[in-house]
Formats: sequence, structure tokens, C-alpha cells
Amino acid sequence: MARIIVTEFVSIDGVMEAPGGGEGFKHDGWSFEIDRGEGDQFKLDETRDTAALLLGRRTYEGFAAAWPSREGEFADLFNSMPKYVISSTLDKPEWANSTVLSGDVAEEVANLKETQDGNIVVHGSARLVQTLLEHDLVDELRLMVFPVVLGTGKRLFGETTDKKRLRLADSKVVGDGVTILTFERA
Repeated sequence: MARIIVTEFVSIDGVMEAPGGGEGFKHDGWSFEIDRGEGDQFKLDETRDTAALLLGRRTYEGFAAAWPSREGEFADLFNSMPKYVISSTLDKPEWANSTVLSGDVAEEVANLKETQDGNIVVHGSARLVQTLLEHDLVDELRLMVFPVVLGTGKRLFGETTDKKRLRLADSKVVGDGVTILTFERA
């Protein structure tokens, strides 16, 4: 059985929009303004331990435009691993090893968890993450919290029908005050 792991770059005020840039957001690329130090190694290790990616359509399209032309171990891993994209509009994904899941999101992801092994990791994909959290499908939440308040932008957390209790499994500070928080379902 697979585990769904959500991994995000977020500001102190919960903004997760365009941390790497390229989306036309007012603060595009904001995460690159702060040194992550050994946080880069954390992300590489996380990717080495990833069996597949699960992405919303918009994040998928951004990644599919960026990663195939990049080189290095991180890019090689991203480009070669299986990718599942949640979309009702994408017909022919062009990024290698991509599969479109177009049915009910909660059912599709629950089935994916049952039929796959290893860590299925979600990057970005705010609306998808909110749906997964609502349906208690997230096994682990990894937040790289950057010491900045952006004041505007897409927030990671939306409304839920009930509270969602988590347990802090690990925390550490890297680089210039970036905090890596790992939560598991309580």
C-alpha cells in the first residue's frame, strides 16, 4: 500500500503560490530569495524516496514545462518516475511516464493508494491537497516554512468540514531560518 505525502514550500502566512516562479504571481520565485542550506539535501533525499508523483493539472503543466530540459540527479528522478495528474481537461500528457486520473479525486487517489507501493508525493497542487486533506487521504505533510510573510497569494489550507488532527513527527531549522516540519495523521 502506498503512502500519500504532501510536500510544500510555504510562507509563515501559509502562502504556497509560485515559490519557484514562472506563474506571474506578484512574488514569483519568493523561495529562492532565502537560503535553504541543507534543505536542498532534504528535498533531494525526499525525491530519492519517491515512488511516484501525484499532481494537480496546473502544477503538472508547470513541472512538465520545466523539468524535461533540466539535468542532474533531481531532474533525472523527476523525469523518469511515474506521474499521476488529476484533471478533467488534460487528454494527452506529454511528460514521460504520465497518467491522467479523471474520475472522482477521492476515489482515484484511494485506489492509487491501494494498488501502488511506496511514497506518492504531492508538490504544489493547492486544490488537490485541500481535497486530499478533506478526505483524510494524506499520510504525511512536510512543510518547508520560509521566514517571510507574503500577505497575498494562494494559501495551502482551505476550509474543511471538520478539524484535522496532526502529530509533529520531526522538525529542524536549515539555512537562513527555514523550518522543516513533518506531520503525520494523529
